[in-house]
Amino acid sequence: MRAPGFWVGSGGIAPLLLTPLSAIYAGATARRMARRGWQAPVPVICCGNATAGGAGKTTVALDIGRRLANRGIAAHFLLRGYGGSLKGPLRVDPDAHDSTQVGDEALLLAETRPTWISGDRGAGAQAAVAAGAQAIVMDDGLQNPTLEKDLSLLVIDGGFGFGNGRVIPAGPLREPVAAAAARSGAAVLIGKDETGALSQLPPGLPVLRAKLVAGPEAAMLAGQPVFAFCGIANPQKFFATLQEAGAVLAGREAFADHYPYDEGDLKELLAQAETLRAVAVTTKKDFVRIPAQFRSRVTVVTVSLAWEEPAAVESLLDPLAAKVPIPA
Repeated sequence: MRAPGFWVGSGGIAPLLLTPLSAIYAGATARRMARRGWQAPVPVICCGNATAGGAGKTTVALDIGRRLANRGIAAHFLLRGYGGSLKGPLRVDPDAHDSTQVGDEALLLAETRPTWISGDRGAGAQAAVAAGAQAIVMDDGLQNPTLEKDLSLLVIDGGFGFGNGRVIPAGPLREPVAAAAARSGAAVLIGKDETGALSQLPPGLPVLRAKLVAGPEAAMLAGQPVFAFCGIANPQKFFATLQEAGAVLAGREAFADHYPYDEGDLKELLAQAETLRAVAVTTKKDFVRIPAQFRSRVTVVTVSLAWEEPAAVESLLDPLAAKVPIPA
């Protein structure tokens, strides 16, 4: 879906008219979150956010998973599997599953370490622990009460912030910012705080700052014309990353988040790239949703996080690493 235009900014009559429904939504979320979930015998780290749509949660989860692996900890990823038809608990197999079954984020995570999808995160965590997980990294799930978290990171897109600051459907918030922040051990700001989002956080909440940087494959595109397309929550973030890497943006096409590309889409997109004499490029998340027969004609540009203070991230993980069960 595409977010309604009135979710950004503070004007318009629509948010005011929808405010009563927002109160109902927020109340239901608060009641749901008051329940206790399953307490895993291993550390659980949740990379969540307060808004609907992407904020960079998967990128943060990948980074945390890598840091745990560097400590010799067998971390497993856990997520809902948004956009997929399978409900789980299920371990994702990139060779057997596709994005229509498990969602695009699950496939990205499963390329690096064991990944589970489950609408009931508690049940998914139990399956992961039974399979040998020494820690669980959740991609999303801050508003899911079925699993207790040892550390929750409130991920914020610096360019979008909290939108108009209202709860669904009047705005993009899944719950009030204060409620999400109260359950978080730190906030992660990706990019510059262009909307003043940090001013809405409680004063004592630690803030970790990071920026997205293009992967090594982007260096090969420096100075070249590219035709960029993507179906992610914030397409402009991807386009800006390409330009910062030195690529010449000859054309661009933005689709709704998690857009399911079909054969017709790719024929049209590749035709546009050919007309512009440009390289067709997209994100890794989009790549797994492209029909297989077209993938050889599309270049993937990956992104990773560059932390302003990497040591601050590691210090958050230190006490959790100490809780990892030692194998018998």
